[in-house]
Amino acid sequence: MKIKPIRTEKDYRASLKRIDELIAIDPKEGSSAFDELDIISTLVESYESMHHPIEAPNPVAALKYIMEEKGLNQKDIVKFFGGNKSLVSAVLSKKRELSKRVIKALHHGLGIPYEVLMA
Repeated sequence: MKIKPIRTEKDYRASLKRIDELIAIDPKEGSSAFDELDIISTLVESYESMHHPIEAPNPVAALKYIMEEKGLNQKDIVKFFGGNKSLVSAVLSKKRELSKRVIKALHHGLGIPYEVLMA
C-alpha cells in the first residue's frame, strides 16, 4: 500500500481510479485493501472540499426541482404560501424571497431541508 497526499488534479484522478479498483474487489473489513480504501477516500474527500466545493442550491431552484420531481405545479404549492397565488408566482420568478413561515411550510410539507431553503 503506497499512499501519498493528493496535491494535483492528476493525483486526484489517480486516486479516484484507485478507489474504483478497490471497490471492484469488495475488500473485507480489516484487510489492508479495506484500510487503503478508507484512507484514500478520506484524502479524496479532503481534496474535494478544498478544490471542488459543492455550493448550496438556490432555494427557488431547489423548490422548482422538487416540484418537477413530484409532478407539482404552482397551484399545488399555493397551500404552503398561505393560499397566496401571487406570492407563489413572485417567489418562483425571484421577485420575492421566501418568508420564515413559507420556509417552515415547505420543509414540513415537501421535505426540503431548512439549509437549502435558507441558503
